[in-house]
Amino acid sequence: MDRRTQPPELARTGVPGLDDVLSGGLSPGHMFLLEGSPGTGKTTVALRFLLEGAAQGERGLYITLSETDRELRAGAASHGWTLPEAVEVFELVPPESLLDEAQQQSLLYSSDLELGEATRQIFQAYERLQPVRVVLDSLSEIRLLAQSSLRYRRQILALKHYFARLGATVLLLDDLTSEAFDKTVHSVVHGVIRLEELSPAYGAERRRLRVSKYRGRSFRGGYHDFTIRTGGVHVYPRLIAAEHRTGFDRHRTTSGIGALDALLGGGIEQGSSALILGPAGTGKSIFTLQFMAAAIAGGGRAAMFVFDEELGLLFERAAQLGFDLRAMRDSGALHIEQVDAAELSPGEFTHRVRERVDFAGSKTVVIDSLNGYQAAMPDENALVLHVHELLQYLNRQGATTFLTVAQHGLVGDMKSPVDVTYLADTVILLRYFEALGRVRRAVSVIKKRTGAHEDTIREYRIGRTGLVFGAPIDKFQGVLRGVPTFAGAPGPLLDLLEPD
Repeated sequence: MDRRTQPPELARTGVPGLDDVLSGGLSPGHMFLLEGSPGTGKTTVALRFLLEGAAQGERGLYITLSETDRELRAGAASHGWTLPEAVEVFELVPPESLLDEAQQQSLLYSSDLELGEATRQIFQAYERLQPVRVVLDSLSEIRLLAQSSLRYRRQILALKHYFARLGATVLLLDDLTSEAFDKTVHSVVHGVIRLEELSPAYGAERRRLRVSKYRGRSFRGGYHDFTIRTGGVHVYPRLIAAEHRTGFDRHRTTSGIGALDALLGGGIEQGSSALILGPAGTGKSIFTLQFMAAAIAGGGRAAMFVFDEELGLLFERAAQLGFDLRAMRDSGALHIEQVDAAELSPGEFTHRVRERVDFAGSKTVVIDSLNGYQAAMPDENALVLHVHELLQYLNRQGATTFLTVAQHGLVGDMKSPVDVTYLADTVILLRYFEALGRVRRAVSVIKKRTGAHEDTIREYRIGRTGLVFGAPIDKFQGVLRGVPTFAGAPGPLLDLLEPD
């Protein structure tokens, strides 16, 4: 391709994840709208945009009609940033030292400033600096000065043509504090990015963004979660599993327990997902620990995300069963973290899982449990969609995923908070049942997409060394209902075996 016909390099925003959503950044020489209510992070994104330009050797101009130079620099400092000489802040409101009696007739506050005078000062500031990147904060002040929709539109068009003629990339900020439903600017600008803040009934606020318009370029549509922390805004692009395909050699992941592997037809295939379903106390987490420990013993890496249990308690409980999670973690083979669903958005959680798989090489992933994960979702439909994309992504990366779901109830009819059995490749069902005056546990595999598996029901026990399995139960009827009946002489049960 002729160099003269190549499209100009995009103006990267420097905001982690946002350039991915924008398919590379902002088209240079155009005007973009960044809108959102106060507190959604517009100023932080705009400062990062100018700092990124300065790092590329481009001058930047921040024109402010609302915040002062001191406030902007203080906001930048809170993220560990220092505005370089290449970034200049221009206050359209005159500094306090100039507001004396001799200057009262020519220097006014923004609420009294004539629109033409404001525009003239903007153009003068630009011509003095000749910046490549410009931020105008905010349009609410321009809208108030214009006083009518027609005059406001003409003013935005004038700004657009002026900056376009000079090749500047402009970011307009709008805090939506006046005439929030006015779409005048939307039809004029080259692209629109909207920031939103949601306030759940419990927990921290949730923030998300959406690109609603970008002329001449494809972009990642839909809503994307983002956070504001020290260091700036971090966007978590919505996961699209179809974009991530890798090749890998499939093999079976085994548990190291012969009876359990036999029940699973030899193990669980790499690059598939297994759902462990059962009421509280049946040992769902222990099943995942068994597979995870076997994978690490075989030289692999694992990542475990715990929603429901405090890590200290989990470490102690696992140690009593023969799983030294601290040693696995300290060796670097295991990444384990406790997830607070009230503080973590679904997009950020997906990002953390991807980091462990993409960059740390974890090929065994445990999510314990989906009940806790559901608490981070706005509704059940969103949970199913998130889980679907996450499982599809992990499968295509060759990772084996184990998920647990705690069902409501103990015996008899069980209810799940959300049905994701159709998403998992393998479903392991755990149950309590009563026999001979004892409460016992039974396990069965009710689904496996890849390969055959036993259709039997096996009793198991959680002993001092972990899981202990018995022979298939073939003399009982109704084990999965919780109250079985004899159908002949009972076979040996686990309490008749030698203690472990």
